[in-house]
Amino acid sequence: MTDTDTEKADENINQSNLPPSTSGLPFHDRINEITTQEPWAWLGAGWRDLCHAPGLSIGYGTLLVASGYAVTIGFYQLDLTYMIWPMAAGFILIAPVFCIAFYEISRRIETSQDLGFGALARAWLEHAKSVFGAGLALVFFMILWIRVAALIYAINFPYTGLSIQEMTLKTFFTPEGLTFLAVGSAIGAVLAFVAFLVSAVSLQAMMGQKTGFLGGVIISVLAVNRNFLPMMLWAVIIVAITAIGMACAFVGLAVTLPLLGHASWHAYRSLVRDPAQSH
Repeated sequence: MTDTDTEKADENINQSNLPPSTSGLPFHDRINEITTQEPWAWLGAGWRDLCHAPGLSIGYGTLLVASGYAVTIGFYQLDLTYMIWPMAAGFILIAPVFCIAFYEISRRIETSQDLGFGALARAWLEHAKSVFGAGLALVFFMILWIRVAALIYAINFPYTGLSIQEMTLKTFFTPEGLTFLAVGSAIGAVLAFVAFLVSAVSLQAMMGQKTGFLGGVIISVLAVNRNFLPMMLWAVIIVAITAIGMACAFVGLAVTLPLLGHASWHAYRSLVRDPAQSH
């Protein structure tokens, strides 16, 4: 065997050890590679957008918070208080759908277009089909999570109706409660990861590049796959900031949701190139 043949054999072996390429997938040429510094830059850009249109952003955020309070009161009246915390956690799964208004605000700031609630309403109407598809997918994850949480609750607390105070005590200070917390958190983390994978930038791509539902999901999956560590950092930041908003009696979400929504638009702009720039 000649030296040339040996080099070719070594090259083939090395290539066989490489991870599978995504070059054959649609939209692969639109995905940028980023560093772990980028998510912090997205937050800064999101804060600037929030300060640029505080009334519009916080006004819409307040509307979402009021809706959350209405749902919470409904569960309380129906004596389903044990479902309040799973619903609150599940909200993170479907939040990207409600953030479409913040994406539109950031897009309009970027392109120097007029801002107003009318423009946000038109954005919902213009992208209704894509939003509906994404909403169904994310609601599926939320319903699955709620059913699993209810099942775990029934297994650990059979024949028991708990108030919020009693459930808090039993969850953190009894063996059954700790089991409920550990198993629920593990299953919830898996569902949250899958939901994040398909929704990280999918709605933004549907709005910005008219990709349609399936195209947006493919772009989102590719973006997370190619930038796994930065996107996992971004997921942790989202959870942490959302938790801070919830810790302030949910009122803080009126600010944290707009901040994350605007930042998520800038995440999309950083991760996904325009079609004209991908060739």
